[in-house]
Amino acid sequence: MAISVNTVYQTVLYILNKEQRGYAPPDEFNSIGAQVQLEIFNSYFPDGNQVNRQNQRNTQNDTEYFNIFDNLSYRLTPFVQEITLLLNNTLAGATPIYGDGISFSYPLVDPTSGSLNPEIYLFGEVTCIYTGSPRYESVAQKTSKKEYTRIEKSNLTKPTKSYPIYYNYGSYNPSGNIPSGYSIIPSPLPDSVTASVIMRPSPPIWNFTGGSYGQYIYSSSNSNDFSLDISEQTNLVTNILKYFGIVINDPTIIQTATQEAAKVEQNEKA
Repeated sequence: MAISVNTVYQTVLYILNKEQRGYAPPDEFNSIGAQVQLEIFNSYFPDGNQVNRQNQRNTQNDTEYFNIFDNLSYRLTPFVQEITLLLNNTLAGATPIYGDGISFSYPLVDPTSGSLNPEIYLFGEVTCIYTGSPRYESVAQKTSKKEYTRIEKSNLTKPTKSYPIYYNYGSYNPSGNIPSGYSIIPSPLPDSVTASVIMRPSPPIWNFTGGSYGQYIYSSSNSNDFSLDISEQTNLVTNILKYFGIVINDPTIIQTATQEAAKVEQNEKA
């Protein structure tokens, strides 16, 4: 369940105004909110590694509802997707051959609708699908371009439909001015390619209309809630307040918010 951007903003305003510490304009809130959300999102990966080491030493609590590793995995669930990469010669303006073979891409701009695709944060398992009889759905091994070339040229290690390989050759940029996506070259050439990925959280937007007295009135139209799980609402509020303490130049806000954020983090990792 996502976190209401309006709830977080109103909470931040209430805390700042209650102590007469200043005001948080919507534009500043949106920018700081996006930064804090990304910081919390980024923390899941080193935290997951830390907890996984506890799992390996059998020192991690595995009781239902209190398993930290499972809880972290759950928080990542909204960002996990399976995507289909597109054969490059089906994309307008794309050159189908790149060096060793035909590439498959996840473009940042959808070639059909022209809208922006969600941005990939981490690229996981790649599956090559070969239709026909027999049908193969094989997990491809990632290699470097150097290793790819060496494996391809060897009769002993040459990839098969059961054991395909791929390497990431770089960016996909058909028109020369579109931001890059993600592209791979698999071998042997599959009929289609899917991948498990983690998407980057979309930035929060608190949109508004102007009231008769010049006040900001929340508008759900074109607003965007925080992508994080509802369990992160306290983290969001305290860390946003910490940044506003810097903007307003009030050390007491920074100190109080930092202490509260540290308490939450310590409690989660204890």
